[in-house]
Amino acid sequence: LDRINKWRNDPNLIACLGAPFRYINEDVDHEWYEKYLHARNNSVRCAIVDDKHEEVVLGLISLLDINSINRSGVISIMIGDNENRGKGIGTFAVNEMIKHAFYNLNLRRIELGVLENNLPAIRLYEKTGFVREGVKRESNYKNGKYVSMIIMATLREDYERMPSLRSENNE
Repeated sequence: LDRINKWRNDPNLIACLGAPFRYINEDVDHEWYEKYLHARNNSVRCAIVDDKHEEVVLGLISLLDINSINRSGVISIMIGDNENRGKGIGTFAVNEMIKHAFYNLNLRRIELGVLENNLPAIRLYEKTGFVREGVKRESNYKNGKYVSMIIMATLREDYERMPSLRSENNE
């Protein structure tokens, strides 16, 4: 939680995310974690760790607002330290969460919102099967200006048609 709290108080990291920047003290993050433990029926939060050093947390990935009737959820990811971005960690984590959502939780739709100026994240989402569905124009106030939020989603059948997934299942 200490590392997560550090990230959530990093203005450069938060500038890439949809949430507004605000100082979050450690007590708030401990309460946030306790609330999650009591709401696990409609959310999945996972730490992204180094496979050689599992005590080293690289980021967080979450599947939130899981709706069992609509069989849908909302995905979000945060790679904490700048030196860990652009190395495929996010792609791996998003793919694993998608597989968990579709094949273990029996969801059929996963959606997300991403800032229009977060081009690395948009490329990651497109690479993992998400398609643009719409734009919430100038919906987020970031660093003194309004930025649009791109709405993206993937359906299970879209994901299963991806060439990279087909080659992975054939090996």
